[in-house]
Amino acid sequence: MEGVEERGGANRPPRRGKSPRRRREGKKSHRQSNGPSAQERAGSDQRDEELEASEWPAALEETSESSSKRLDRCRRAHFLHGPYPTTHFGPKACVLPNPTSVMHIQDPASQRLTWSKPPLNVLVIRKVRDEGLLEPFKELCRFLVEEKRLMVFVEKKVVDDVALTADETFSSIRKQLCTFREGFDDISDCIDLIICLGGDGTLLYASSLFQGSVPPVMAFHLGSLGFLTPFKFESYKTEVDKVFEGNAAIVLRSRLKVKVVKGLFQRSEQLFKPEENGTGPPNHIGTEAGKITLQLQVLNEVVVDRGPSSYLSNVDLYLDGRLITSVQGDGECGDVYRPKVGSRYTVKSVIVSTPTGSTAYAAAAGASMIHPNVPAIMVTPICPHSLSFRPIVVPAGVELMITLSPDARNTAWVSFDGRKRQEIQHGDSIKITTSCYPVPSLCCHDLVYDWFDSLAQCLHWNVRKKQTRLTDGSDSSDTEN
Repeated sequence: MEGVEERGGANRPPRRGKSPRRRREGKKSHRQSNGPSAQERAGSDQRDEELEASEWPAALEETSESSSKRLDRCRRAHFLHGPYPTTHFGPKACVLPNPTSVMHIQDPASQRLTWSKPPLNVLVIRKVRDEGLLEPFKELCRFLVEEKRLMVFVEKKVVDDVALTADETFSSIRKQLCTFREGFDDISDCIDLIICLGGDGTLLYASSLFQGSVPPVMAFHLGSLGFLTPFKFESYKTEVDKVFEGNAAIVLRSRLKVKVVKGLFQRSEQLFKPEENGTGPPNHIGTEAGKITLQLQVLNEVVVDRGPSSYLSNVDLYLDGRLITSVQGDGECGDVYRPKVGSRYTVKSVIVSTPTGSTAYAAAAGASMIHPNVPAIMVTPICPHSLSFRPIVVPAGVELMITLSPDARNTAWVSFDGRKRQEIQHGDSIKITTSCYPVPSLCCHDLVYDWFDSLAQCLHWNVRKKQTRLTDGSDSSDTEN
């Protein structure tokens, strides 16, 4: 990182060819040589627990190591609002603490971004296969490298674009860009800010690159939809300067922590039958054994569908180990058994989404649109055969589990934000809960105005042709009187 800090000098070392992995190893060795001892870290953790509201400025200087330890202590706290989200985003960004907050519940309107150190490394994500974004991309990179003196990270396939390599005027900037490849290079520890150029898909892609703490994301609207991209590129210099100054409004977009468990899964075949007095034990899962084959952080939704099969889906939905719904899809409505706890319905597929994903696939399936600051998880059926199975909203602190029913005629398929689609067979399970690592999305104005403005712009929400005013002579009720 020494070369990064000396970028203002005349003999700045070339940036091309620097591997993010070598930079990360150098950072780790530097922390190991100069880091505090175990006894000092334990004392620091004890002081952090006794921190009062008047000591908030000092809290901004705490190390990422002590912060992660405190996060581990509260990571799986079961309460209705879900696990307490991390408030540190990348190496240098965090939420500006509010001393007036009660019980660590901060007013969403007071969520402001601050920098513990000036940002140095910026990741620029550009929508691929869109020639209209070449000029904005080159203009932004030139501004960040030449004027802001920052190190810019870009995906290798974007830099290798024929249109960029053929532009000789951009060659000097291109040589100074640091490249990475998805799935090969880990850049999660060396990015301070993410800038997206394109539509909502660019922000989803940025979320997939960071499976832990996510740096602040600044998204410019240059795509077809703009639910997640509040900034206009025409004033990008002014907006970037405001973000670098700090105190910018942010919205913490919660993500889903999803685990796919492959292996034997057993549960009682007998559904809950009410006893004579109308009461009885609730349905609970039995034993579970298997291994986790996939673990992801999902920003929009998890979709379970029937795949290429002609039969409908047949899956069981659990909430904190309790059978809530047995989603039967045998191609016919048949007998619908509805006890007090377990229920059977027929649907084609089901969507489990975040509030951010409520304006995506879930909205097309008839779900309500929820503000991204609401701590909740949405469960939305697609094409239900029973009208009683409606979209539901559950607290963010619960754990959902989806399994293939034992009597299912076919397998099911699952996708995560439209990616990594795979087959779910008998004995497999999908566990879903709220993640501790939200996506800090920067706001252009504030988190309330930006959300309603995106609805009005993208959906033409609540827009209709107004009625014309009636003339005095056309009002029949007035003429009769």
